[in-house]
Amino acid sequence: MYFCAAFLLKEDKTIATQPVKRPFRGRVEKENPNRINDEIRGVNEVRLVGENVEQGIYSIKEALRIADEQNLDLVEISPSAVPPVCRIVDYQKFLYQKKRKEKEQKQNSKKIEIKEIRFGPQTDDHDYNFKLRHAQEFLKDGNKVKAYVFFRGRSIVFKEQGELLLARFATDLEDCGKPESLPKLEGKRMILMLAPKK
Repeated sequence: MYFCAAFLLKEDKTIATQPVKRPFRGRVEKENPNRINDEIRGVNEVRLVGENVEQGIYSIKEALRIADEQNLDLVEISPSAVPPVCRIVDYQKFLYQKKRKEKEQKQNSKKIEIKEIRFGPQTDDHDYNFKLRHAQEFLKDGNKVKAYVFFRGRSIVFKEQGELLLARFATDLEDCGKPESLPKLEGKRMILMLAPKK
């Protein structure tokens, strides 16, 4: 095999082996949502609360001294109060717990979905009862129900039958849901919205 002579030469020691500097990506640090320590300005007194301090009103210098002694941060919790309310805590831990609480609240708050139930103007009793049971389950789960009668072709002449069907549907669901409005015709669909009873 033929090899290029450059591969056989020893490494050139004159090449600088300094690390390559990467360009600055322009990352901007977020501002703190609360004022902490020396950022708390324009006030003479603060109200201290928390587990590791005797609650009461302190001068800002005294509050900062207490926080410094405990190697913790003075965090302004309620800036609009007179005097402002502060807590002595580890700020990073405080932010972490705050984010966790918000995440838990988001998980606990259930999103309301809108479930659709479709009828024809001449739906028979078996189909009607089947769809009624589904609507009851949806409303008991806390979801809204959008019931509509779809008119295909010339079946629009049965508009009154659609109104009667939706009125019967709303009456049958009185125990677990309430209509948000009267049935209304939108194009080829007559729609009725039902919300769950609290």
